[in-house]
Amino acid sequence: MAPSQPLPPAGPNLDLLFDLAPLPLLVLSPAWRITKASARFLTDWRVAAADCIGQELLPFVRQQLHLTRPSHLAYLTSSIDDAVAARAERTTDPINTTAAVSWRARVIPVFNGHELLSILLEWSDGPPPTQTEDDPAKPGLSIDEAFRIFVQGVKDYAIFLLDTKGRIATWNAGAQLLKGYKRDDIIGKHFSIFYGREDLDINKPQMELDICLREGRVEDEGWRYKQDGSRFWANVIITAVYKDGEHVGFGKVTRDLTERKSAESRLIAAYEESEKLKYDFLANMSHEIRTPMHGMLSACSLLREMPLSDKQREIVGIMDESGQVLLQVINDILDYSKLTSGHFSIHSDVVGITSVVTSVVRTSQATLPPSVHFELFLAPDLPRSVQGDPLRYRQILQNIGSIRVQASVQSEDDASYKILTEVIDTGIGVPKDAISNLFTPFTQFNTTTVNRSQGTGLGLSIAKSLAELLGGTIGYLPNPDHQGSIFWFTARFKKIKSLDQMQNWNTPSPAAESPTSPAAERSMEELQQELGALSSTKNLLVVEDNLINQKVMMGMLRTMGFRNIGLATNGAEALGTVRSKPAAYDVVLMDINMPVMDGHAASKAIRAAGIYVPIIAMTAYALKGDRERCLEHGMNDYITKPVDREQLIRALAKPGLRR
Repeated sequence: MAPSQPLPPAGPNLDLLFDLAPLPLLVLSPAWRITKASARFLTDWRVAAADCIGQELLPFVRQQLHLTRPSHLAYLTSSIDDAVAARAERTTDPINTTAAVSWRARVIPVFNGHELLSILLEWSDGPPPTQTEDDPAKPGLSIDEAFRIFVQGVKDYAIFLLDTKGRIATWNAGAQLLKGYKRDDIIGKHFSIFYGREDLDINKPQMELDICLREGRVEDEGWRYKQDGSRFWANVIITAVYKDGEHVGFGKVTRDLTERKSAESRLIAAYEESEKLKYDFLANMSHEIRTPMHGMLSACSLLREMPLSDKQREIVGIMDESGQVLLQVINDILDYSKLTSGHFSIHSDVVGITSVVTSVVRTSQATLPPSVHFELFLAPDLPRSVQGDPLRYRQILQNIGSIRVQASVQSEDDASYKILTEVIDTGIGVPKDAISNLFTPFTQFNTTTVNRSQGTGLGLSIAKSLAELLGGTIGYLPNPDHQGSIFWFTARFKKIKSLDQMQNWNTPSPAAESPTSPAAERSMEELQQELGALSSTKNLLVVEDNLINQKVMMGMLRTMGFRNIGLATNGAEALGTVRSKPAAYDVVLMDINMPVMDGHAASKAIRAAGIYVPIIAMTAYALKGDRERCLEHGMNDYITKPVDREQLIRALAKPGLRR
């Protein structure tokens, strides 16, 4: 066992050495509160220890020295801030007093690693600096002094320093006013005290310091918290501070932007309200315009079924064609409004690219004169089925017109195909000065009095927006072989990798009356024959308040073979009729916008009574959510006004409605 070592001699009493030091010394806490004073200091300043220990430094100095200029106190605060930030001693400029004595303080910060333990002030006095005519005093303050005074006195911004660990080292007047903490309450605390729980949970304060060290500065806006627990919206800038190449801390500037945030919130609320008003206006205009269009186009459809002379049939054709053009204008404006307001949706369904393109070509061919030759080219590598939105794909194709259509796979990856579709015509082409504005809304490149094009100038703009919604792009090229144009667009579709993705093939989504679904692919002749065989045995109830629409709907249904047709002029009347004869009707054709009780309320009440007769909504509303709203209220299907004869036949011929 090793012999025990003798104990070292007892060291001198440090408190006694400090007290007997022949220097006027003060020791401050990190919050600038006096914790110790030497005997020489008490003697020179003529103050008792009880009146000194525990006092805040700045009020104590101001009271004891009777400064000739209040601004001289800033020499002390700036020197302490500089000494703490640089971890080095600093000496103040002369602090003049009314007793013709000038004091200087040597500031020595004491750290333990990164922790500030205390601040030692060594005071020395002397006569005030003398001035001569050859050595005049500099007017005002030096740039550094003025800047320090400015930082300490500014009240609109919280400006303070952090040490390398994020602890608060300085505190200006603006910080106290903004955050509510006094210097004694906050010096030495970590700056994360200003952050809310949601920011602390993700360690946001440390993340900001890390980014600041990496990039030199970081700026953020978010909620910060005051001493009383209230919060304010803050703009915060943190800058890394270096001294002689060594990182010594961070500078932090905080602004209160609560009023700006409130103003932004008010603007957003006003914008959302205006969007709602615009959406409601569009819905009402859709209804008001489509309702008379329904009467006119349906009446034309009925006239076509009658025996007419060639001259009469020509007049009916002109009326019908003009009505269809007007309807397309209405549809374009509504589609554009829905796209710009975000009320346009993309749905996912099984898509047969070949079926969609073939269907559009077949439909377009029927509208062209016999002399116009139509061509269709489908690449052999086109996938048979993909997942996407068939209705929107079809809509793009229809909006850019067609003479020759080519579809191919532009590219593919593990999850999707990018389908390239080109529409080529041999028409008038596009002038060079109009190419840059082709996809601009409401632009028609031929604005002369001999304009041969019809429409709103929205078709290509709508096609562009839809292509982008489908993950693709759209463009134009001159036809290199003939006069005319090549419009192309791409759309991205998901690959179908499992049978689960095929589950909606036979049950198309309610969001789209897809022409590629099996029911839609059945010929109109087949559906008419099937419906004609059943119509004489079926009872229908038409619920419609508009007298003209009542007449044309009754006429259209009779041409389909229906004879047993009831009529109700509002939802309340329809509800009473169905309740009195729950099993009397096979289908109810329900208008939506009606007096007394609308179609939604009537359908909901019918379902609440336990009556499950199929209900088909007939509405002039055609905006996003209208179809879903009808289905939510218990309706089985939805057709828009003007009611198209083929659309009505397909709705009535669905298996779910043929009980």
